[in-house]
Formats: sequence, structure tokens, C-alpha cells
Amino acid sequence: MSNQSFLEDVNEMFDVAASRCDLPEGLAEKIKVCNATYVTRFGVRLRGRMHTFTGWRAVHSTHSRPAKGGIRFTPNADQDEVEALAALMTYKCALVRLPFGGSKGALKIDPADWTETELEKITRRFAQELMAHEFLSSASNVPAPDMGTGELNMMWIADEYRRARPQDINALGCVTGKPVGGGGIEGRTEATGRGVQYAIREFFRHPADRARAGFRSESLTGLACVVQGLGNVGFHAAKFLSQEDGLRIVTVIERTGVVRNPDGLDIDALKAHLVQTGSVEGFAGGAVSPPDMGALADDCDILIPAAAEGAITAENAAAIKAALIVEAANGPTTKAADTILRQAGKIILPDLFANAGGVVVSYFEWVKNLSHIPFGLMERRLEEDEHRLLARSLEQMTGRDFPREHARFLEARSEIALVRSGLDDIMRAAYRRMSALWNRPDGSYPDLRTAAYVLAIDEVAQAYKAIGL
Repeated sequence: MSNQSFLEDVNEMFDVAASRCDLPEGLAEKIKVCNATYVTRFGVRLRGRMHTFTGWRAVHSTHSRPAKGGIRFTPNADQDEVEALAALMTYKCALVRLPFGGSKGALKIDPADWTETELEKITRRFAQELMAHEFLSSASNVPAPDMGTGELNMMWIADEYRRARPQDINALGCVTGKPVGGGGIEGRTEATGRGVQYAIREFFRHPADRARAGFRSESLTGLACVVQGLGNVGFHAAKFLSQEDGLRIVTVIERTGVVRNPDGLDIDALKAHLVQTGSVEGFAGGAVSPPDMGALADDCDILIPAAAEGAITAENAAAIKAALIVEAANGPTTKAADTILRQAGKIILPDLFANAGGVVVSYFEWVKNLSHIPFGLMERRLEEDEHRLLARSLEQMTGRDFPREHARFLEARSEIALVRSGLDDIMRAAYRRMSALWNRPDGSYPDLRTAAYVLAIDEVAQAYKAIGL
């Protein structure tokens, strides 16, 4: 049994890839280490007494600015986890070629213990601490939602920043993941889950790659899938893959139980039940059993771990039957488990790539905030007029009405359509680069994870080279 920490696992994966990179002496170590970690312990008067909270904000790299990464509110948060997640953010942003360094934040708190009003006070105080030490601004450090946080938390942080720095015209860009009405962007809530869908689709577009996993067809229809975690990421990934691609979600693993249906679960119905009751117990659309991580080994074609890190370990990896494992969570597979899975011939779409959708769409939101103009505003109606003119010309040439099934062509592109298009393009491009390394004839890149890390390390190294380091 491995006793390695999450951070040690990430660093070991980095070292494996860095050994394949041609880097100047000492640069690999510079890229690997976390630049700075701020630890804060602040007090908030609640329920008639003072409560002290501990929080962290780690900046792994500023090779490109600002540093980007979520803030999570969890009772088990610690500095090791925050630094590991910050490192993953550096590599993730570099892999998909976003102009961000990597950062991450956490507050050691269980949100369920506090009311919304109390959480607002706590969040605003945390924002004040981050501002006081220059860990919050559109130019230096930009948080986003993560486990235990959401749109409201981000809006509170943005509002606190605007109050403190009213002269900053780009104040709204200090965080992403805000509500659309508060300067956010359509498609951000679904972004990570949507990115998982696009990642799987792109994998299946590559015949040689899918053949390695034993898949003969590009179609996902009818394939069986197990999803661990039905939070924001797992829910949206499962919803889109089942409703739009015909994937059968046969098992959902939640902290309150396991739900199975060999014909495929109704994800919307299961999520609604979970939100209403707080548990999967009593769900009528499948067989419910007690919580059991052994369900990761259920018969399926695709496994999507979409909860916390360390779900797949050396103890359960050998039992996993899925041919394709898609890391929708950060660090769901330990280094020891990764070795076991590779030796068993399993294919892994690594977290660096598979869950990059959130930061990609955060980038779009950040750009929207800095440009102070909605996506598509200048060209939307011009594009619509041009499409209608083309349709009329076709009708005149053919003597037939424009087909109703192609009516979408006549509509101007909405913000969410542009967001999805941009996300799909970035995910496709990143996968093609990974696949090219993985399929080199000399076999020097044994898996997609190594390929992803190598590409990320090279991007960071090139950024340092450009500034003369």
C-alpha cells in the first residue's frame, strides 16, 4: 500500500514526464515547485461568538499571468492538497494553451454547517484576506468555484473586491464562475462536464486510439458507463453523454449510496431526487444499495470518476473492468493505481485534459469581463442577415423552400453556442497533440498522461525561455 500524498503523486507524475523533456539544468525543478502559499487564519463573529477559520491560496506558477484556479470549501482541506491542485492547474492551463499560471485556494469549512447569510460573511472575510496580500485581482490571481462553492460565493468575492477597489475598471474579472447577471458567461456551470463529453467524443474520433481500448466504432450509443459522483461535474457529464450521445449510465456512485440500472439511469430524475431528499435512497428509477466504492468495478465500458481525488487506488485498481477511464475529477487516480491500470491495458484520459472545460470557459468569461462586451455582439445580426440572404438565394436557384431541419443555420449564434464551440475546439486541439505523442512509432510516450505532462512542461519551459530564464 502506497502512503504517498496527493502532492507527491502529482510530483512523481511530473518527474516521469520531465525525464523525457530536453530542459536546461534546474528548470524542471523550477517548474515543479510551488512558488508561494499564503496561509490565513481569520475570525468572523457568528452566533454570538468569534469563530476562527483557516484558509490557503497557493500560487504554483506565474510563468503566465494571472494565476488561475478554484477555491474549495471542504472540512478536510489542507496545504498539501491545495499545492497539488495548484500544480495541476499550471499543467492543465499549459496543456490547453491558456495564458494562465496555476493557483488554488481552500477554506477548511463544511458549508452544510452554516446558513447562506453566515457563508456570505465568511466568504467576504476570506476575500478581504486574499486582497490584502495580493492574491485576488483580474491581473494577478483569479479564483473560480470548486468543491463546496458556486456562483454565489464568486459573486460575493467579486462584490467585496469592487467595494474595496472601485477604481479598478476590470474588477468583475477578479473571479470567474459568476452568475450570468453578475458578469458571468453562459455555459460556465456546465463547462467541466461539457468538456468531459467533448474529451470522450474526440478520443472516439481517433480510430487507432479507440482500438487500443477495444472500441470498434466511433459511436457512443449503447456503451455502458459508471459515474462516481453526481455533483456539478458528474451530473452534467452524465446528462450530456446519456441524452446527446446515447451512453447508458448504468451505475452512479454517491456518498449516500449506489444506484444501478442496466438499461440506463434517468440522470435528470436522479439529480432531482438527490436535491430534493439529500440522498439517493428511495429513488424509483434504479436499484439502490448502501455506499460502496467497490461499485467502481461494475461491468462497464467507460468509468468516469467525478468526485474527490484518490478514488482509484492500488487496492481497487486491479478490479476495474472499464476499458476507458475518464478523469473528470482532479487526481482521482493515485500514482500506484495508474501503474496497475496501465499494466492491465486500460486507457486513461488524464485529469489535465479531461476536466479542463471549467478553466477554458473561465478564460472566456475573464476575456469577456476585460473586453467589456458580450461575445458575438458586433457580428451577430450581420451574420444572421448573411445567412438569410444565402438561404433566399438557394431557394431562388432550386425553386424549393429552405429545409426546416436546417433552420438553425438562419439563427445568429448565441453566447452559449459560441462558448461551446470554443470549448470543443480547444479540447480537440489539445487531444490531437496528446495523441500524436502517444502514437509515436518509437513508443517513447507510453500513455496519454505522460504525453499531457510533456506537452504542459514544454509550454511552461517555452514561456520561461521567452523571458530569458
